[in-house]
Amino acid sequence: MANILVVDDQRAIRSMFKAILATTSHNTDFAEDGAIAYTAAKGKTYSLILADMMMPNMDGLELTTKLRQLSKYADTPIFIVSSSASEDKKIQARQAGANGWVLKPVTPDRVLKLVNQTIGA
Repeated sequence: MANILVVDDQRAIRSMFKAILATTSHNTDFAEDGAIAYTAAKGKTYSLILADMMMPNMDGLELTTKLRQLSKYADTPIFIVSSSASEDKKIQARQAGANGWVLKPVTPDRVLKLVNQTIGA
């Protein structure tokens, strides 16, 4: 059983991820923005992080950059979640240290496949 952190400023998106990830054996925590997520990540270790691209206080790219500076998150899978399919944004995400991109609207199949491929069922 692993710990997953989902970061999104929209309550509906967090609720959707909660419903999808409840079907796994993993523990899932949620944060409304990158600043809250960063504080949570310093106090706990996560095996997978899904962070929205655009959020107040600290966006997903800044969060990814800051997490990569912590040794315990050097190799942790971090995926940026966004409704944009812009290649420029994907390049920015890779430069920040993200492992990949999840396009909104997310589907249960896509999220569960990502979880299974990165940290197992």
